[in-house]
Order: sequence, then C-alpha cells, then structure tokens
Amino acid sequence: MVDTELLKMLVCPETHQPLREAEEALLAKVNEAIRAGKLNNRSGSPVTEPLTEALIRQDGKILYPVREGIPVLLVDEGILLEQLP
Repeated sequence: MVDTELLKMLVCPETHQPLREAEEALLAKVNEAIRAGKLNNRSGSPVTEPLTEALIRQDGKILYPVREGIPVLLVDEGILLEQLP
C-alpha cells in the first residue's frame, strides 16, 4: 500500500488531479484484461504484468500502476480505463 501521507501529495503528472488507491474490484477487472492481452498503456505498449496495486485519477479515467511499492507516475505508463469491457 502507498503511504497515506505520500498519497496526499501525489497527483496525475498530466492534469495534476489528485490520485486515490484503486479498489480490489477494479484491479480484478484490469488484471482480467491484462491476462486476455486486451490492455495497453497510453504509449500503446501492451500491459503484461498483473497489478497488485494502482492509483486512479480523480476523474476515474486513468490508472497508474504501482510496482514494488513505487507509483509509476509517467503519462505514457498510464492506463486508459475506457479500454475495459
């Protein structure tokens, strides 16, 4: 889990909207799409590693992975949630 105090400071690198932790149900849906090979990041590269943690932008449109406890807050690494079935 991302430290609560750190989470208060983190924002989307593109829009500067606040971020929150993704719920388990959303992570399950994202991981299902990853397993099916149907999920790309914003650079167009396939997302191949399942997510155990992620941060979601306030508007709910972009998900940023958290890898080994470190939020990956790069615009190109963001995942557009509109891709999900």
